[in-house]
Amino acid sequence: MDSSKEEDYRKRIRVLMFPWLAHGHISPFLELAKRLSSKNFYIYFCSTPINLSSIEHQLIDRDRNQTRSIEIVELSLPSLPNFPPHYHTTKSLPHHLMSTLKKALDLSSPSFNNLLCTIQPDILIYDFIQPWAPTQASHLNIPAIQLLTTGAAFTSFFAHLVKKHPDTKFPFPSIFLYDHEERKVTKESSFSDDSEDRERVFQCIDRSTDIVLINTFKEIEEKYLDYLSSTIGKELVPVGPLLQNPTNSTGCDHEQENKYRELLVNKENSSVVFVSFGTEYFMSKAEIQEVAYGLELSEVNFIWVIRFPGDHKERDGIGQALPKGFMERIAEKGLVVENWAPQEKLLGSGKIGGFVSHCGWNSVLESMKYGVPIIAMPLHLDQPINARLVVEIGLGVEVKRDADGKLDRREIGEVIRKVVMGKEGQEVQGKAKEMSHKMRCKGDEDIDVLAEKLRLCNKERIPKQQ
Repeated sequence: MDSSKEEDYRKRIRVLMFPWLAHGHISPFLELAKRLSSKNFYIYFCSTPINLSSIEHQLIDRDRNQTRSIEIVELSLPSLPNFPPHYHTTKSLPHHLMSTLKKALDLSSPSFNNLLCTIQPDILIYDFIQPWAPTQASHLNIPAIQLLTTGAAFTSFFAHLVKKHPDTKFPFPSIFLYDHEERKVTKESSFSDDSEDRERVFQCIDRSTDIVLINTFKEIEEKYLDYLSSTIGKELVPVGPLLQNPTNSTGCDHEQENKYRELLVNKENSSVVFVSFGTEYFMSKAEIQEVAYGLELSEVNFIWVIRFPGDHKERDGIGQALPKGFMERIAEKGLVVENWAPQEKLLGSGKIGGFVSHCGWNSVLESMKYGVPIIAMPLHLDQPINARLVVEIGLGVEVKRDADGKLDRREIGEVIRKVVMGKEGQEVQGKAKEMSHKMRCKGDEDIDVLAEKLRLCNKERIPKQQ
């Protein structure tokens, strides 16, 4: 490194970013890294090798000045029985191994502390379930700031449940859980009353500096941001939407690309539905069949991405899961693919008139970005709350389930037709396009505010006593 470059490097504020080991967390962290690097910050991006290998293509052949300011830092988890390196991520991780992944991450804390001592960043930006990370940073006089990758409605709802008296109602009635969702959240969520993880989540919030970053923007969640701030006693700094631009990924070959083009080329704008339920939740065979029959009943053109767990043993895959004769019946109207599709490219094509979505937060933000109405079919965790928010702000319609939480094909078909072809759908599509325009006009105002707060945070560091 020549002297001028070394001097420029020393002037930059060096930020170590440490997301949870899930794509839905790594993606917004990486986008924030790119935006901060364009504001003269130097970023160290820390994750496991398996996760880092999946994002390397996003740092190649892009803005070279920007990507030269992002350095990959590997955190190797300790070896555990029957837990090889390809399991050091939530992607395709069998559900029963989730606790093992969290344990392995905890056991890596000494290695992370060594990274902090070696890199000596000016600031640590960390995620929601590793409270030891900000503790280690504080011991080294490094300010630690949390980035919440979920929305403000969801986070404020559960902060209310934990911080307030149980009999105190959440002050925004449009945000709620159905009985079957409450039962599922209690069973599965990190926020259940008897869960150690719930304590860790709020330890992470408590150990952040006076500010907490969150992947949202005021135009959609201002009242929830204000309520969350008053509940946790910290300033919420919105930095979203943290969405990457579409890239040419190796996940889709030329044959698949041609299939999408052939299906869409003669279709009218906003006439096709895109169906996808995220990368880390796998529908049961019964759920897949109800969705299949619902798509048939809707009589709408569609592209459907179906995923199976990494340990899925059925070699027939899609053919085994779908109703008999389904593929032949929908040959002219639909395309069913396994594992992956270029979601952002499809949503931005102009042909998609509805997104049948699980309402993961990143998918909700992507749908808003491209002005595509959401046909909400939430499955677990934050998704039901995200779905209620989508309905509240008029950007989608939710598919209702029965009292036991089961899907019904007639309801699915009716809601799809309503959004893509009905009068109510025209209103929703209009609002979705308005929101898309607002997001395009936002610019870097929120990131500029964050950059200034980070510079101030760095200036206020107290020099360590010798």
